[in-house]
Amino acid sequence: MRLAGLLDKIFVILRRDLLTAIRYRTGFMVTVAGTAAELAAFYYLSRAIGPSFRPDGMDYFPFVLVGTGFYTFLVMGINAFLLVVQEAQQTGTLEILVTTPTPAPVLVLLSAFSAFAGNTVQLVFYLGAGLLLFGAPLPNPNIIGCMLVFMLSLLTAVALGILAAALQLAIQKGSALVWLLGSGVWFMTGTLFPVATLPPALRVVSQLIPLTHSLDAMRMALLEGASFAALGREIMILSIFSLILLPFSLLVFSHTLRRARLHGTLSFY
Repeated sequence: MRLAGLLDKIFVILRRDLLTAIRYRTGFMVTVAGTAAELAAFYYLSRAIGPSFRPDGMDYFPFVLVGTGFYTFLVMGINAFLLVVQEAQQTGTLEILVTTPTPAPVLVLLSAFSAFAGNTVQLVFYLGAGLLLFGAPLPNPNIIGCMLVFMLSLLTAVALGILAAALQLAIQKGSALVWLLGSGVWFMTGTLFPVATLPPALRVVSQLIPLTHSLDAMRMALLEGASFAALGREIMILSIFSLILLPFSLLVFSHTLRRARLHGTLSFY
């Protein structure tokens, strides 16, 4: 696919979703109000806990701010792929989409791209509001390190999102993976408290979850200004996850798509 054609498709999708967002301004205001309430809740929770609790040597409020903000961003990004497939199944357009010249995996990626862009804006607003309005310390962040961790985490989230979409095509249970990440394993990733407080067996399991390393690396780069040498282990682990999961997820999605077309189950949901 030519780059110019790909950029045109991205522009059309972004324009469509931007116009949709403009028409639903009330939803935007509700999101802002909900974000403010969540930030205030975490701020006063950190005050109630007191300054003596310093997970991984950090103040609790910025620790939980980065944890909840970045984890929510990644899970919402994963969910975007599932929603693309579910919406196309419910409207009966999935069979039409897969017959277009654009490969199906690319179509899913383009459709989820806009959601990732919107979620990125929300993440920046969430972190910026928390750090500025509530006076969270930010001594000397490693911005380049933050960007590298963000991109590697994004690739991992894309891979998990494609797997969720494949699971939806195969057995119509893609939401189970998103539920597992959103409700079942979040406490093992160090979102609200450090992984070191978990029992030994769960600590081992937590290291097998990519999001654990995303949160650790982002906190180190953003809140501690960790050097690339200090970030090396987490960056290497995230790179390995990306290199393994992304090709694997594309292979699984293409396989389940072919089987669904063969068995006539594309529109089952």
